[in-house]
Amino acid sequence: MTPGPSTTIDLASLSLSFGEGRRIDVQVCPGTLELGGQSYESSPRTVQGRLDVSRTRAGYAFRLRFPLQIEGPCMRCLDQAGIGIEIDAREVDQPEVGDEQMISPYVAEGELDVSRWAHDAVALALPLPAKLLCREDCAGLCAVCGQSLNDADPEEHRHDEGGDPRWAKLRELQ
Repeated sequence: MTPGPSTTIDLASLSLSFGEGRRIDVQVCPGTLELGGQSYESSPRTVQGRLDVSRTRAGYAFRLRFPLQIEGPCMRCLDQAGIGIEIDAREVDQPEVGDEQMISPYVAEGELDVSRWAHDAVALALPLPAKLLCREDCAGLCAVCGQSLNDADPEEHRHDEGGDPRWAKLRELQ
């Protein structure tokens, strides 16, 4: 997945004291998601998100929320497909704690890279296994001719040959 144009927040400019927080409306462009060799885009490319920033004694705590529609080829038949998801991601940056796991990869030199974080949050929010389907009962493509089986009549869609010729040697093993 390739992140979209960078949206960064200068944390020092928020002037937060310990225990204070701020809610910020941000434009989020998560970028392109690559799954199974196919590209999936958010629709629209830029969405309105809400960022909560809280100052802690050792750094910051963040929460990012936004709705998103991901669109691209169906994972079974390659027709147009989409899925709507709600992103609700949390992150901490606590460098003063001294624990490497408490340091956010999205904070560098006092700036939070919201676009990169949104990009990763989308990939983590997809249902597993990732199924971006044109419809729930998508039948996919015929393994012999590549025709969409969604529109084909099963009685009329038959092949005389025994399937993909690349598998012929394996069929001989039986």
